[in-house]
Amino acid sequence: MQKEDFRIVFMGTPKIAVASLEAIINEGYNVVGVITAPDKPAGRGRKIQYSEVKRFALEKGLHLMQPENLKSPEFLDELRDLQPQVQVVVAFRMLPHAVWSLPPLGTFNLHASLLPQYRGAAPINRVLINGETKTGVTTFFLDEKIDTGKIIAMKESKILPDDTAGSLHDRLKVLGAKLVLETLEKIRTGQLSTTDQQELIPGHKSLKKAPKIYREDCRINWNKPAEEIVNLIRGLNPVPGAFTEIYSSNDEPVMMKIFEAEPIKEKHAFSPGKLFTDNKKYIKFSTPDGFIEVKNMQAAGKKRMETEEFLRGFDFSFANPLD
Repeated sequence: MQKEDFRIVFMGTPKIAVASLEAIINEGYNVVGVITAPDKPAGRGRKIQYSEVKRFALEKGLHLMQPENLKSPEFLDELRDLQPQVQVVVAFRMLPHAVWSLPPLGTFNLHASLLPQYRGAAPINRVLINGETKTGVTTFFLDEKIDTGKIIAMKESKILPDDTAGSLHDRLKVLGAKLVLETLEKIRTGQLSTTDQQELIPGHKSLKKAPKIYREDCRINWNKPAEEIVNLIRGLNPVPGAFTEIYSSNDEPVMMKIFEAEPIKEKHAFSPGKLFTDNKKYIKFSTPDGFIEVKNMQAAGKKRMETEEFLRGFDFSFANPLD
């Protein structure tokens, strides 16, 4: 079957999905439909925002669907009318059986981890938070459970010491787009072989999970070792951001997000979370095994700043320098 005759429905919402959709179109495949999230208000003005995938689909003149209910008869009829032979899912929501089982050649998903490790909604964040040194992308066929279907293909990627969730996301979206194309080619040409995830689960080790990130996951626990705190900061940069609360000279609590920091191993007798600054060049917080030095931060209602700029506009006179 020629690429232009291979009928594909694509499902996705954020920027990471656009890279795969664009690669599919540029490769000459026939994308007969794009499904993305409904429009929703966002920001202070509560203006209606389009998803990144919708913006791209409109730009390319693709058939677009934004169902509120994936089980509605109207949506299912429209999907059947498109007669997809395969469906590609990248960063979308959980699909009902009636949707993922519809195409004769199946529905596959791109997941930003090396399955079966880091199943869940936040694999990019979680691998960094856990201090992993490698990750990757996986394509697999959807089944009844989340992220458990048969694996089609994988690609590995090293995690660099200075990686953040932002930089890793950008690298994996490119790697993922390549893997999506390789997967489509295997399906189109009938050169497909799959691996049951159960075969890859080590008998003596538990699987690491990647649950959704909630607000309390972002609060820095200063009782943790310095390296673990820095990994948390990396894993939540740029969004949603790791945060702590500091108190200004008038004892008002101020939420501060920390985006970049370095761990310092050093013995001391300070309690965890104590703030030190010379009010000119550095901000440090004590941890049980040393300190972290903050390099980039943002106070509530302010922009992100490097430490020296931040100190020029915030009164830290209540804090002591570190001798």
